[in-house]
Amino acid sequence: MPGQPGAPHAEDVPHALGGHRHGRPGSIYDYIRVATFAIGPDGRISQWSNRAAEFFGVPAAEAVGADPITAFVPRELWQRGRARLERILAGEEWIGTAPYRDVRGAEGLAEVYVMPAEGDTAPGATCLAVDVGRLRTLETDLAASEAVFGQTPTGFFLFDLDLRLRRVNEAFAASVGRPAEALDGRQPAELFPPAEADRLMVALRKVLTGGEPILDLRFSGGGPAVPGREGHRRWSLSLFRLTGPGGAPIGVAGQVQDVTSRHVAEREAAGVRRSLALLNEASTHIGSTLDLETTAKELLDVIVPQFCDVATVDLYTALLSGDSGPISGIPGVLDGSGELRRVAVSSVVGGASSVLGSEGGLVAVPVAEAGGTLCYPPRSPHARALRTGRSVVPQPGPDPLLRSTLVVPLVARDQVLGLVQLSRAIGSEPFDARDVAIAEELVARAAVCVDNARLYRREHERALILQRSLLPPGKPEATGLEIARRYLPSNNNTEVGGDWFDVIPLPGSRTALVIGDVMGRGLRAAVAMGQLRTAVRTLAMLDLDPAEVLGALDEIARGLGGSEDATGQPGTESVEVYLATCVYAVYDAVTQRCIIASAGHLPPALLCPGEPAVMLDVPPGLPLGVGGEPFEEVEFTLPDGAVLGLYTDGLVESRKHQLDEGLRAFRTALTNGSKQLEQLCDEVLDELIPHHGEDDIALLMAKVEALPQDSVGDWRLPPEPTSVGRARESACDWLIGRGLDELVDTTELLVSELVTNALRHGRGEIRLRLLRDRTVVCEVWDDGYAQPRQRRAQETDEGGRGLQLVSLLAERWGSRRTPKGKIVWFELAL
Repeated sequence: MPGQPGAPHAEDVPHALGGHRHGRPGSIYDYIRVATFAIGPDGRISQWSNRAAEFFGVPAAEAVGADPITAFVPRELWQRGRARLERILAGEEWIGTAPYRDVRGAEGLAEVYVMPAEGDTAPGATCLAVDVGRLRTLETDLAASEAVFGQTPTGFFLFDLDLRLRRVNEAFAASVGRPAEALDGRQPAELFPPAEADRLMVALRKVLTGGEPILDLRFSGGGPAVPGREGHRRWSLSLFRLTGPGGAPIGVAGQVQDVTSRHVAEREAAGVRRSLALLNEASTHIGSTLDLETTAKELLDVIVPQFCDVATVDLYTALLSGDSGPISGIPGVLDGSGELRRVAVSSVVGGASSVLGSEGGLVAVPVAEAGGTLCYPPRSPHARALRTGRSVVPQPGPDPLLRSTLVVPLVARDQVLGLVQLSRAIGSEPFDARDVAIAEELVARAAVCVDNARLYRREHERALILQRSLLPPGKPEATGLEIARRYLPSNNNTEVGGDWFDVIPLPGSRTALVIGDVMGRGLRAAVAMGQLRTAVRTLAMLDLDPAEVLGALDEIARGLGGSEDATGQPGTESVEVYLATCVYAVYDAVTQRCIIASAGHLPPALLCPGEPAVMLDVPPGLPLGVGGEPFEEVEFTLPDGAVLGLYTDGLVESRKHQLDEGLRAFRTALTNGSKQLEQLCDEVLDELIPHHGEDDIALLMAKVEALPQDSVGDWRLPPEPTSVGRARESACDWLIGRGLDELVDTTELLVSELVTNALRHGRGEIRLRLLRDRTVVCEVWDDGYAQPRQRRAQETDEGGRGLQLVSLLAERWGSRRTPKGKIVWFELAL
């Protein structure tokens, strides 16, 4: 029916989609515009529906009773329209199209169906108007929907509000292995395994109530067999809510796609990524130290639980003991039955057993704890791996917790060091070929680190043996001193250092106290330390002053730094390893005087009774090996009960603390410590090691014990012949007065010889001194610089046998220089 441009416009009203809902959600009337009205026998509108009012924009009050021709048809068409209306009232049907204008003023094209009324009623007509545009759109949508559902290779489905299937395409039906007609009204629980059905129901409810779509929901189930993947179909589901034009939900639609192949590829790619990540972690984590046990634990930290659930590391016991011989010479290596020690164990499976191999299989045995030893039977898979150096995958054993086991030998430099056993628990995938390759790569990297740690341990133990063999054995003894000493390697257990100390008895009841530190670490530092210590002892026997000793050591240290290669050319090795610091002190028990010189070392500490500890003001000097500057020495008097402390920098120096703080802590520990020297040493270490234990520590402490007043006899004699007799008498009286009668005859003879030589070869005043300590020491001073030399007298010689008598009768004898001459001395055992 043509629209009239001047037709009245009612207020805007909602469309039928929003204003009225007839039937259930999703009714056809929600998607097309349709209106009905009736024409009475008089040719006027007798009925006008609400949809007609919305369709044409004319309310019922205006339309009912109106002439449809004059109300809606343009004037120029009135005559034709009245003729058509008369034929309709006479019983003729009419179908046609006519433009119209709705309540909003929008123009459209309507298809109008006019049907005469039939029966006993008065003649009239019923009219139906349908919007042609919407009708054609709906037809197109329905055709497209049918095409999508029927032709797409991807599975489509539709669940209603009760979450029952209402429509599926053939692709979805094929994916679940049932005909499409058999799926109508089915719920997920009737099609899929319980766990997957529950997951799908949760997802459907979430989409239906929340409205948010779910994309790429991975889903597994049965369905037709896939070659090589029976019962392992994987799908990707995308779910979205369907709503009617008014916004009310009408169900959940979804698309399903078979991603079994993609899932397999993704799993393979994820496995590769995990493998690369595992190898990367191994390269950064394994081998952070040169400790065997730590290296083995680092390997297990990488692979458990990321790669396996249980793992152990076993190494040949002979290698752990530092055996330097060839591995082929270790008992049991040839057949793989040699003794191994379990150095590391890691497990995330409670109650799992370790396994020993039998004929190609495994036998459960109690788990060997770390540190325990074990031997594998010669015919076991483990022995075969040790024997051949190749990985073995044994048959599953009886342990109900373990599903798969892999035995990988530790091979480095073509030598089998031990093996790594890896196991996966029930519920994990068994080891495949790729897992074996990854395990072999991980173990190969660890094997190099283990071998480096083994070689380092061997060198480290040798260096420690060398270093400790060069330290004073037992408890050193010194006249007038109580000695306590400690030597502690560094806490980090990396390489040995060059710290050393020594206590050297000197003639005349004197003692040399030495402490030093060779810069650098390792075997070379230990060797350099031994060379310097030997040189110090040699120089001490020459009875040189402390400054002279350090000067000679400086020359020796510079000589040690020079090296030549095989061609005789100067070597390229750094000489810095032979730089050293040192303190050399000589204590005289008779005078209680101490002379000290330092070569770049930390100052000695002195604790006097009733006073706080102090650092002695000793010129530091340059380290040994630098050269160019003379050393200075200073002299101190040490009171009875005083404690002299010599130490290396490891005691007081730390990366975490300033040196001044360490020295202050050392002085405080000395001041507040015990009166007992040994206990004082322990207290100092207990106080300082927690803060300063990063380097080797050498500590040498000496406590002054003044000699008794009657233990020394001292006489000065004029340079005349009568002094020989006076010397004999004085010595004999002194010995008898102290109950040493058994030494009188020997002493009388030897004193006579030495005083006679002093008169003959020296000049000036003669001095005789006797000292009782652990031995009886006799010393004779004179002003002559010529050192006595024992020689073999001929049968015809009248003299020259005095020093031979001294050498035969005395325990020891010798001579040393003094600023004004020399001293000749001998010792007699008590």
